Amino acid sequence: MSSISSLGSTSSALASAISGASSTSSTGSSSGSSISGTGLLSSLGLGTGLDVNSIITALVNAQEAGPQAQITNQTNQDNNQIAGLTALQTALSGVQSALSELTSSSTYATYTTTLSNTSLGTASTLPDASPGSYNINVTQLATAQKSVSAAQSSTATVGTGALNITVGGKTLNVSVGASDTLSSIASNINNASGNPGVTATIVSGVNGNQLVLTSTSTGTANAFSVSAGSGSSSGVSALASALNTPSTAAGNAQLTIDGISVSSPTNSVSGALTGVTLNLSTTGSTQLTVAQSTTPISTAVNDFVSAYNTYASTVSQLQSYNSTTKVAGVLLGDATLSAVQSQISSVLGSKVSSSSLGSLANLGITRNADGTLALNSTTLANTLSSNPSSVQQLFTGTNGIATRLNTLVTNFNSSSGVLQTRINNLNSDLTTQSSAQTALNARMAVYQQQLVQQYTNLSSLMSSLNNTSSYLTQAMNALTGTSSSSSKG
Repeated sequence: MSSISSLGSTSSALASAISGASSTSSTGSSSGSSISGTGLLSSLGLGTGLDVNSIITALVNAQEAGPQAQITNQTNQDNNQIAGLTALQTALSGVQSALSELTSSSTYATYTTTLSNTSLGTASTLPDASPGSYNINVTQLATAQKSVSAAQSSTATVGTGALNITVGGKTLNVSVGASDTLSSIASNINNASGNPGVTATIVSGVNGNQLVLTSTSTGTANAFSVSAGSGSSSGVSALASALNTPSTAAGNAQLTIDGISVSSPTNSVSGALTGVTLNLSTTGSTQLTVAQSTTPISTAVNDFVSAYNTYASTVSQLQSYNSTTKVAGVLLGDATLSAVQSQISSVLGSKVSSSSLGSLANLGITRNADGTLALNSTTLANTLSSNPSSVQQLFTGTNGIATRLNTLVTNFNSSSGVLQTRINNLNSDLTTQSSAQTALNARMAVYQQQLVQQYTNLSSLMSSLNNTSSYLTQAMNALTGTSSSSSKG
């Protein structure tokens, strides 16, 4: 009887344990993400009464949470810093572009020209011009030689032989056949591959066709001569003689600049006055005034202030902090950003001894409380009007503010500079985080399979225990019934 009682106690305890396990499972956490093998996990609970899917999901999520949070946080931090550094690079590129304009020699070597007698022509300048006023007197324009033949009918032939046309030591031999007219001779001259510099034209007048030869370039050096070839007929010789007598002689432009005689083969006179080209259209006198143009300088200064303010606004955003929302800029407290700021600010506030201005403030450029620059346009205009060279000296040269800033920004933004080096390092860390994510996913998959196997084993064990419990219960009931019958007897 004692053995039967013990078996009953064991059966009751086992049933209680199974019931407790089932109850614990039903109240456990199920906030984890869904995992693979849900069908299998659901079937695992058949032998235990446990919510195996929720249990395994919770265990995997708990194991994964710490490493996943670290990877996610580091990845987000890297991406935010890359975005911030890239924005800083972009802003500095804008400053660099403005500085290139501010240090370019062409910005300070642009001049305007004025002719008091505009009918005389126009004038243009090159960067090596010099401001000044000059008296110009043009007595002759450059001309191209022109010769005209005698008139004859359009169908009349000239004869036979050759025309020898010479320009500057180069001679073209034009063969004249028995069927050649003035028109065909003109075509042969124009189409000749060795044409030394003449153009042939037919003018149909009241007396018939006339052949006109014209030098393609003005000036005495481009005059031409015409002769008949040996053995040419009288008609060809007469044509050559007429064409060798200019109707308009080749001539150079003749003028004086402040009383100094100048001769030019063309009416575009360059080289006589350094950096100035005169384009003559008639004879006469005029006064030429050459003055430095301050417009490019003013534009460059304004572009620099605008580009710098874009940079300053970008920096302000990158290192901002909103005390209400508790949101910080992506580069708040960043040592690289602080170094860039400090070095640029140092150059902006420096003195330039080679310029009479000395500083940006004396040009009308001051700093606002928010770090941006303010430009006093009146001060800038007055300085450019009275002493434009001082502005150039302030920005350019070895110690010029724009020169030093340009060197500084170029170093920051170069492919091997501090900003790109930081970005490269952050990208490398992103690769590391990606590899860590892949490894974590693999570990969690293995861990999940291990749990599945453990609960598979548990399911089998519990099924076996349930079967044993049922058998023992039936046996105990049978024994109890037998015992009762015996005691009644």
